[in-house]
Amino acid sequence: MDSKRPLLLQSPRTTNDQEFPTIPVFPELPKSKSSSSNTVTFSGVEYGQQVDHKTSSNSSTSSSKSAMSIHSMSSSKRNNSLNHSGSKKPVTVRYGSKGGGDSDGLTMSQRELRDEDARLVYINDPEKTNESFEFFGNSIRTAKYSILTFIPRNLFEQFRRVAYVYFLIIAILNQLPQLAVFGRYVSILPLAFVLFVTGVKDAFEDWRRHNSDKVENNRLASVLINDGSFVEKKWKDIRVGEIVKIKTNETIPCDIVLLSTSDPTGVAYVQTINLDGESNLKTRYAKQETGSKVQPRYTGLIKCEKPNRNIYGFMANMEIDGKKLSLGSTNIVLRGCELKNTSWALGVAVYCGRDTKAMLNSSGAPTKRSRLETRMNYEIIMLSSFLVALCTITSVCAAVWLKRHKDELNLLPYYRKLDFSKPKVDDYKYYGWGLEIFFTFLMSVIVYQVMIPIALYISIELVRVGQAYFMIEDHRLYDEATDSKFQCRALNINEDLGQIKYVFSDKTGTLTENKMEFQCASIWGVDYSSTKANIDGEQGEYSVQVDGKVLKPKMKVKVNPELLKLARSAVENEEGKRIYDFFLALATCNTIVPLVVDTPDSDVKLLDYQGESPDEQALAYAAAAYGFMLIERTSGHIVIDIHGKRLKFNVLGLHEFDSDRKRMSVILGYPDSSVKLFVKGADTTMFNVIDKSYNMDLIKSTETHLHSYSSLGLRTLVIGMKELNTSEFEEWHAAYEAASTAVFGRAALLKKISNNVESNVCILGASAIEDKLQQGVPEAIESLRAAGIKVWVLTGDKQETAISIGFSSKLLTRNMTQVIINSNNRVSCRKNLKDALERSRKLMSTFGVGNNDGAVANQIALIIDGGSLVHILDSEHEEELFQLASLCSVVLCCRVAPLQKAGIVSLVKNRTSDMTLAIGDGANDVSMIQMADVGVGISGQEGRQAVMSSDFAMGQFRFLVPLLLIHGHWNYQRLGYMILYNFYRNAVLVLVLFWYVLYTAFTLTTAINEWSSTLYSIIYSALPTIIVGILDKDLGRSTLLKFPQLYSAGQRDEAYNKKLFLLTMADTLWQSMVIFWPPLFAYWKSTIDVASIGDLWTIATVILVNLHLAMDVVRWYWVTHAVIWGSIVATFISVMIIDAIPQLPGYWAFFHVSSSGLFWALLLGIVIAALLPRLVVKFIYEYYFPSDIQISREAEKIKQYQRVAENGQIEMLPISDQQQHR
Repeated sequence: MDSKRPLLLQSPRTTNDQEFPTIPVFPELPKSKSSSSNTVTFSGVEYGQQVDHKTSSNSSTSSSKSAMSIHSMSSSKRNNSLNHSGSKKPVTVRYGSKGGGDSDGLTMSQRELRDEDARLVYINDPEKTNESFEFFGNSIRTAKYSILTFIPRNLFEQFRRVAYVYFLIIAILNQLPQLAVFGRYVSILPLAFVLFVTGVKDAFEDWRRHNSDKVENNRLASVLINDGSFVEKKWKDIRVGEIVKIKTNETIPCDIVLLSTSDPTGVAYVQTINLDGESNLKTRYAKQETGSKVQPRYTGLIKCEKPNRNIYGFMANMEIDGKKLSLGSTNIVLRGCELKNTSWALGVAVYCGRDTKAMLNSSGAPTKRSRLETRMNYEIIMLSSFLVALCTITSVCAAVWLKRHKDELNLLPYYRKLDFSKPKVDDYKYYGWGLEIFFTFLMSVIVYQVMIPIALYISIELVRVGQAYFMIEDHRLYDEATDSKFQCRALNINEDLGQIKYVFSDKTGTLTENKMEFQCASIWGVDYSSTKANIDGEQGEYSVQVDGKVLKPKMKVKVNPELLKLARSAVENEEGKRIYDFFLALATCNTIVPLVVDTPDSDVKLLDYQGESPDEQALAYAAAAYGFMLIERTSGHIVIDIHGKRLKFNVLGLHEFDSDRKRMSVILGYPDSSVKLFVKGADTTMFNVIDKSYNMDLIKSTETHLHSYSSLGLRTLVIGMKELNTSEFEEWHAAYEAASTAVFGRAALLKKISNNVESNVCILGASAIEDKLQQGVPEAIESLRAAGIKVWVLTGDKQETAISIGFSSKLLTRNMTQVIINSNNRVSCRKNLKDALERSRKLMSTFGVGNNDGAVANQIALIIDGGSLVHILDSEHEEELFQLASLCSVVLCCRVAPLQKAGIVSLVKNRTSDMTLAIGDGANDVSMIQMADVGVGISGQEGRQAVMSSDFAMGQFRFLVPLLLIHGHWNYQRLGYMILYNFYRNAVLVLVLFWYVLYTAFTLTTAINEWSSTLYSIIYSALPTIIVGILDKDLGRSTLLKFPQLYSAGQRDEAYNKKLFLLTMADTLWQSMVIFWPPLFAYWKSTIDVASIGDLWTIATVILVNLHLAMDVVRWYWVTHAVIWGSIVATFISVMIIDAIPQLPGYWAFFHVSSSGLFWALLLGIVIAALLPRLVVKFIYEYYFPSDIQISREAEKIKQYQRVAENGQIEMLPISDQQQHR
């Protein structure tokens, strides 16, 4: 039999005949109807009302699977945004294409690459390869700036703040002699300081990126030279066409096509953490024709598709020794992967640097700005318009006054300051009505410039630093398992955490621990459930003796005593035979690689099962616990220890998992020369290939058990077996051999052969695996949804896996209608999308659109795969997808590429004003994290790429709840109030100056001392707003966690909106009038001079703005008291010191005016009159129209709060779309 045994699928022998072979295949089997009675299916769209076995998952594996995958359908001619790989033209980011797409016609595996559509790579000849087109080198760059572009680009980004443009104009105007109000250079310093500090911060961040790039580009790799030896070469110097040698545990420097490996069969094992976030080993293969060659004689031509972003597919041909070989995704290893369990591997570089799939899937680091800061620009524009109005009134009135009194100007002290110490006294220069208006207008802008507070930006940055400190030190965000604190990597978007509406989450390593555990088995209609046997604490451990050493599995598995006893009985009875076949299928039908791991005890070794899927690992460990231990695997055979008896099985064929069949199979040659086919897969496809002539009661029992397992959120698989007689095997063998050596259409032929052989299968049973969720994930998702946040899961895993996790994490519920879109071509995808949208709208109308309690939205869950997104994203159907998703409360996207994740986030960002947050742990999540308004990285076991690209980083998904509901809420409420308060604080002073101008012949003379004007934003009123912005808390932690609905205040923009801004400005107008006119009229006919009344206005303004702030403080700390009351005391002291200096104007003015009781009476009256309207409005609003926050705040104050909170007597406002967008 060994002589007839075909090689594995991935390393076929190639016949000399290059013509398209004639493939003998089995007759087409009629497609059986689905056995589901709970699912309505039309046009590829399924609607299910509850969890059942149809949503189960299978174990086979991960996204980077084989040439049979649908992901090979990419057209480099049609979909590539790159022209030719050597072109330096800018690349247009297209999120939908995983490299391509036109699947309506022939797929790429069925179509020959034309020279003009392909990249020609001459093996071991980089000079000839780069002769016609100079391909990109292997150097990469993730930094944003260069030395030449830093200043212009950084300034451009900073001046996106409207206020900075305003201050720049003010500084320029102050340089003109006719307009100089302040010192020329002093007017530039505030803006220059802010720009400099921000520039230094940005330069430091980019310097770290440059250092990271430098380290990456200067790593060393072994490259083959002409004499057959290898030399060390920096990664950045590697060129397309060169042969690279990779050693075990080394990282792949560029995308390479494997030529040979240390394994005689050409197998290499790689880890793809940096690409798809999965830590399990993947298998890649070198062609047998190249694996046997001597190193210096590697010559040939590879014709491959142009660079694209499809990390799951690769299409190419290799011409070597006059033969044309077909290359697929299993023959290429991508940059960023690590070589594991393989001593060495040789490969030829086909894509380097920016052309590599990893770099093409990086969307770049965007500049993120806070939503509050963006909206603040509109208010600044409004304030600027108000400022222009003030300046216009001042300049026009001044011009009219000058025209009337132009003959008296030399006698008026305000216009002509006579200095007889000079030999000649100049007359006042009157420029005429027009110029006087112009000059007065510009001078007014300079005098009133504090209307737009530049100090606000500095204060915001300081507050953000303080907020970040308390987030970092919060023990609720500390992960003990990894000893990692919360990281705040971006200080400019803290407040955005309080306005999140959409959360886009990865699955593997983010929601789950990526640790599977075998739970239940149904064998031949009998349910062997560990929970049923009440042995939850008992774990089985099987071990064998190998060369005097004890060998046992690394992971222990809970076992069922009854099943374990039956498994040990082997084939003594019919029931034992069925159990034997079941566990043999679990041990063999996989791609597990057993690795021997040392332990502290030298006599004990552990078997670590490495595989492409955690499901496969769990099943292999379960088989070992029941006495079927996988000991050894090669490309040609596997060795199983079955209760102390070691058996060797020949692997005659392996049909890997693909998303169409949703199953995998292996054909084993037994020691007695019999041949059996073992199949495992999702029940949705397995029940279609089961031989219905068997006992139907068995099938129904298995379906019942599957439904029971699925209702517990377990991942289910159906196991089957089929014996192949000699004629069946030889027929399959011939077809398999021919298809494996086909140059074109290889994937389609292999799929057809696998479908034919996987028919009339005898059902053995089913398995159930628990995918271990991270601690607190279901509760976290429940809290987020209660807060009005929509959670979408974007994963590269299979559809069944995503659905299963959706149920176990409480993202999906049994009463939801599942809308499933899974299409492989543009036409069907378009039809399915329209059908799904129409169906969902009907469901919405059926449930009742008018409901305001959000119950309707919770009825529909959209599940869509990456193949469908290829034809939707970046097309005219994006809007339809968004409309469909808007009708759903849950969206699951499975089998998506990294850039498609970013495309989904962009889909929402570009069509709604809602805030988005993306959270992930792997390099495949980087694009999504950078695209979202807020990016959160999980510092888990999947590398550091997500953390390095994120705005915030933490150890567990559950930390998202305190981060958003507590810190996000606080940050938003504080910053929103702080911005409005700063506008009010500065506008009060400007309006007082304006009122005074009306009584000084519009000369822009100020009664307030210049030193006091300067110190107003530094000492008098700056510190209190910063401290309150850092420390104040409108509600306690327990209240915010107890009632997640309180978070929706940020989604509704309750702390900062146009209405609040206008009310604040109206209050400001009133307070400025109260400050100005009472003292003016009180001292109208007195001997009090301008400096004295100016001191009164200064002190009254400072007291008023600080008391205004004190009225709104909720939590008082000693430092809050110190800065608020201390600022008032500091103002008195500063005014006294300034007025005690003889050289300054207004000498002794304060002491003169404050000696009378009228001064203190005016201060008291101003404070009462100015704050009384605000106090009345505040009382009416909070008493008669209280918000959720105000009600909760009052509940915190009463002594019986604990009882009220526990009884849930705090009634929240309902969360509805109307409220969220008002």
